[in-house]
Amino acid sequence: MAHEDVPAGAPEACPGPSSETAGQNAACAGCPNRQACSSGAAAKDAQKTDADAVAIAERLRGVKRKILVLSGKGGVGKSTFAAQLAFGLASRGKEVGLLDIDICGPSVPLMCGEVGAEVHKSNSGWSPVYVDDNLAVMSIGFLLPDPDDAVIWRGPRKNGLIKQFLADTEWGEMDYLIVDAPPGTSDEHLSIVQYLKEAGVDGALIVTTPQEVAMADVRKELNFCKKTGISVLGVVENMSGLKAPINAVRFFNESTQTDETARVKEILAQHAPELSESLSVHTEVFTPSKGGAEAMCASTGTLFLGKVPLDPAIAKAAECGKSVFDPELRVSSAGLVGDVISGVLAAVGDVSP
Repeated sequence: MAHEDVPAGAPEACPGPSSETAGQNAACAGCPNRQACSSGAAAKDAQKTDADAVAIAERLRGVKRKILVLSGKGGVGKSTFAAQLAFGLASRGKEVGLLDIDICGPSVPLMCGEVGAEVHKSNSGWSPVYVDDNLAVMSIGFLLPDPDDAVIWRGPRKNGLIKQFLADTEWGEMDYLIVDAPPGTSDEHLSIVQYLKEAGVDGALIVTTPQEVAMADVRKELNFCKKTGISVLGVVENMSGLKAPINAVRFFNESTQTDETARVKEILAQHAPELSESLSVHTEVFTPSKGGAEAMCASTGTLFLGKVPLDPAIAKAAECGKSVFDPELRVSSAGLVGDVISGVLAAVGDVSP
C-alpha cells in the first residue's frame, strides 16, 4: 500500500508526516501540507487516525467482507448499484450492511424505501435502520430533520461523521458491509480508506457509463485505488444503451410535431399482435467513443463485470426503494444485475449460491 499517512494534496514523493524529514524534504516544496508536517501537527493527526482505525477494526470484527462502491463521476448509478448489491446479497441469504458516506447527497434512504426512518442511539452506539431482517442501513439521511436540508460541511466534519458511522454503529455479525461513496477521490474516500486500514477492505466495485466524459474520471478512480492499495473487484458499465418495452415508448413525428404513439400501437396490434406485448426498444444513449468500459478494462488489466442497460424498470425500483429481484416488479434486466453481483462474489473468493 502507498503511504497510509500521506495527507491529501501531497506530492508523489511525499515522505509522510511521520518521517524525520517531514516538511523538509525536497519533495515537500510547494506542498500545501508542508507547515503542518514540519510542525508535527500532521504526525499527530496520523497517529490519531491510526488509533481510530484500531478502534474501528474492533467494532467491525464481526463483519467478514467490506466492499466499496466507487466512481469518479457522479450520475452513473453508483448508489443504485450499491443498493441493489446489498439487496441482491441479502436475497441470497447473506447478512448485509449498507453504509452511505455520501454526506452531501445521501440517496440510500430513498433507494432502500426508508425515507423518514430514525436512527436509535443507546449506550452501546447507534442502531442502523433495518430494511429487512438481514439488511441494515446507515446514512446521514436518517439524521436530518428534513430530507431536503442541505449539508454544508467542510472536510473535517464530514470525516468525523464517517468515523462515527464506522465506530459507533452496532453492525454486529455480518457477511458484507457495502460502502456507497460519493463521486471523486477526495475527503470521504481518503477517510474511509484510512479508517478501514486495520479492519481491511476486500475491494471496490467501480461503476461507470460508456461515454468518455465519465470514463476519464473513472480512470482517475482506478488510479486512486492503485495508490491507496485498494483491490478493484471489477468494473460495471451501467446505462449501456436504453432498454424499454414497446408499450412504454412514445412515438413522435418530428416533421408534423404530432404524437403518433396511438397510431403506431394500433398498426402493431393489427399487423403484428404477437409483437405488441413482447417487443422492446434497444438503442444507444451514450456513445462509447473510446470503446467503453470493456476496452478500458482490457487496457488496464481490470476485470470487466458486464453491461447493464438504462432500464426504466430499474429506475422505478430505485425510486420506490425496492429490489430489482422482487418478482412482482418483473425487471427484465435483473439477471444482468445478478451477474454483476455473482462476479463480485467470485472476485472476493465467495461462491455464489
